[in-house]
Parts: sequence; C-alpha cells; structure tokens
Amino acid sequence: MSSEAHREKGTYSDKGSVEQSENAAEKNVGMAMEEVPPPATSWAGTAEEKRLVRKLDMRIMPLTCILYLFAYLDRTNLGNARLQGLPQDTLHGDPTGTLFDWVNSAFFFSYILCQVPASVTSKLFPPRFWIGSAALGWGLASTLMSTAFNFPGLITARVFLGIFEAGFGPGIPLYLSFWYTKHEMGTRMAYWFGFAAVAGAFGGLIAFGIQHAHTSLSNWRLLFIVEGIPTILMGLISMWLLPNRPEETSFLTEDERVIQLERRSRGLKADVGRVVNKDHIRAAFTDWRIYLAGVIYFGANCALASISAFLPTIIKTFGVSSATAQLLTVPPYAVSAVVLTLASYASDRLQSRGIFMSCAACLGGIGYLLLLTVHENQHARYFAVFCITSGTYTVIGIVIAWTAHNLGSETKKATGIPMYMAIGQCGSVLGSHIYPAIEGPRYVKGFAVTCALEFLAAICGIILTMSYRLENKRRNQKYGIPDPDAAVDTTELADKAPMFRYVP
Repeated sequence: MSSEAHREKGTYSDKGSVEQSENAAEKNVGMAMEEVPPPATSWAGTAEEKRLVRKLDMRIMPLTCILYLFAYLDRTNLGNARLQGLPQDTLHGDPTGTLFDWVNSAFFFSYILCQVPASVTSKLFPPRFWIGSAALGWGLASTLMSTAFNFPGLITARVFLGIFEAGFGPGIPLYLSFWYTKHEMGTRMAYWFGFAAVAGAFGGLIAFGIQHAHTSLSNWRLLFIVEGIPTILMGLISMWLLPNRPEETSFLTEDERVIQLERRSRGLKADVGRVVNKDHIRAAFTDWRIYLAGVIYFGANCALASISAFLPTIIKTFGVSSATAQLLTVPPYAVSAVVLTLASYASDRLQSRGIFMSCAACLGGIGYLLLLTVHENQHARYFAVFCITSGTYTVIGIVIAWTAHNLGSETKKATGIPMYMAIGQCGSVLGSHIYPAIEGPRYVKGFAVTCALEFLAAICGIILTMSYRLENKRRNQKYGIPDPDAAVDTTELADKAPMFRYVP
C-alpha cells in the first residue's frame, strides 16, 4: 500500500530503522542526496509568502491563543476561588491547606498520564475536530466544578479537566509546526503561551469583578461558570473555523497550498499526514536531550504552578485585602507577556534560544531570592513577583518553540513534545504542595525549592545549547554547510539525518 493510502486511512507504518548506525548513514548520505528529488522553487521572502503568513496569522493564531486563554483560566482559577470561599464551602475550612493542594494537583496527574498517547493519536485525526473536542471536554469539566459540594466532586472535575487538556496543550506546538517555519515558531509560540500570562491578568480582573457580585450563587461557583461556558463555545467555533492540515484543508487556495507545502519542507522533509512512524517513537524515548528539556520544564512548571495557584495568596501576605490582592495580580502577568514576546522575537531573529532561556530562568531565580531575603520592604517583594512571572513564562515559551523544530519529524515531535511536557508537569505537582497554609506568610520552603529549580533550569539550558552548537559544528565539518531552506530527508533518521541542523 502506498504512503498516500496509509495517510488516507490513518494507519501506523514503519519506515526503516532509526537505530541505523551513523557509519551506515555516512556511507549512504551521498547516494541519498542524489536520490531525493530537487526541492521546489523556494518562495522564501516573496510577497506571496508574506501574504500567506498574514492569512495564517489572521485565522490560526487568534483561535489557538483564545483557546489557550480559556484553558489557562480553567486550569488556574482555583487560586482565585480559594479567596472566594471554596475551602469553607467544600473542604470544611481546610485549615492546613492540604486538601486544596490535592485538588490543585489532581489536574496534573491525569494531564501527565494522557499527554503522550493523546499527542501521538492526534496525528490520526483532523486537527480541528481533535482540538475542538478537547476544548468542549475541558470546558464542560470546568463548568461542572461549580456543582461540586465536597472534596471527591472537586477531584473528579479536576481529573477530567486534565484528561481533556492533555489533548490540547502538547498538540498545539505540533499543529503550529505544520504551518510555521523555524524562523517563525518562536514568536508564534510566544503569542500562544503569552496568553497564559494574559489569562493570569484577565483572571484577576474577573475574580475582582465577581468578588463584588451579589447573586444567590457563591462567588467561587459563579467564577467557574463564567470562565467555563465560553470554553465550550470556543470548542464549537474551532471545529468550524480552525484549518486542518495544509494538504487537506479548504482554507488554502491551490497556489497557497503549493507555497505552504514548500515552507513546511524547509530544513526537514519527513513523515507527514495521518501516519505514525514507530521507529521515531522509539527514537524519542532514547533521546537524552528530550529528558534534559524535561528537567528545564520541570523547574519552570514548579514555579508556574505555584504562582498560578498561590499568587493571590502570596500578594495577600503584603498586608492587602483579598479583593486588592486579586487586582494586584494583573500587572505582573501583563509585564510577563511583554517580556516573553520580546525575548521570543529576538530568539527567532538570531535563531538562538538556549541563551535567552537561561537568562530568563536566572531572572525568575532572582525573584525568588528577593522573596526569601527581603521580608519587610513590600515594594521590593512586589517587584520580585514581576521577576518571577516574567522569567518563568519566558522560559516555558522559549522551550516549547525550541523543541518544536529540533526533533526532526512529525512523529518524533508528537512523542517528544508530550514526553518533556509530562516530565515538566511533575514539577507542577510539586509546586502545588510546597506552599501549605501553615507555612505562611514566609513560605520559606516553597520559595527556596522553586528558586533552586529556576537556577537548575538555567544550567541545563546552557548544557543543551552547547550540545546543539557542537553537534551542528561537527556535521558542518563532516558533511558541509547545508542551505538552511533546503529540504532534508529525515524520513528514517529524524533529527539524526546528516544534513539536519538544530536551532541552538
């Protein structure tokens, strides 16, 4: 059966051994380069390509960014609900904060377990239906949290929230890689992940408004309803408007499709369509760089989860009211969105991600150091919150874009992206348990752990970027410097193909 027939039926296929020795690859590289047909005319930098990119940005980015806005609102609104009476209504007051920690972390257990199978399986379905269905599922789970009256009810809703979001979070970097080149991915991932910061700011404003609402419902129940129902509507809209893969969507004209297929082949040309290469799945599980990216993501997500769930509580220790604390969460998130976008744009232009990521991790670590060492100056402590949010969000945004190109094939991306994300979300579980109420207002343990993990992420970022740079240099010396826009056949070896080059 032809590969086209495989793609139409959405089946699995084996396309050769990724474990083929490098010596054999070297012997065959000259022959392989002769056999691969010459790439189509490059449309790089032309007016036609610029028009196409604007068209993609106008359709794809608003939908994916708004979806992530609601995903993050639904994931993190527990921090706001905590100050609106949720523990008193459903957790018997929860004087130690332990029950709230478990409710917060229940999401991450199901999210971690479902990421890899969900991401690999997503290649076998039309993207718009997969992504839209995931949004419908987590929107329903979030809305139904408003009906919970006890600890098991909250846990159940959070578990299903994690299951459905696992089909969305790792899938978006894979989906955007169908449409954007390595020179465009960093900025687009910044726009997308930046909406997590926007969600933090927006969530604070919503919570502040609901805090002053006078309804028959508890404020926290109204919060879940107000933030959950729009997600369900966005799921339906995405099923209608989000384009499918470039080769099968009616969103593109035939001329635009030709340009887009050429754009997608720049730097690599591997398994595409509804096909899964099992050898590339195995290659992902044996790639040490994915695990190192997981360590980086672990540290950043520990900080992110703790900030998302406990930022209003931390700011309340500055001596302000609950309503004011909700409002004061807005500026740090807004600033972090700007810092993330600027850093990602610069990393796209320079095609260098590791240095920017490590600097951002150091910024987050400095913020935690300030919270640990400065106890009386509330202005300095509030400034530290800006450092933490800006550094942490920038680390995660850049790591996601960094990995999206460097795995070399769609199947390895579909496996590797959720792999390091799953490792990273274990940090979210940790972050949910290191700020018990009995340790407030200093929270020494929580601040110390997240501070250390931020600096560990910075060190790992340096190791990873040096590894990529040395490997690129070795391949350049051995095989020559390739045209950066040439199509590299990564069908068998993914990113191990001799002419493939990493973004460092």
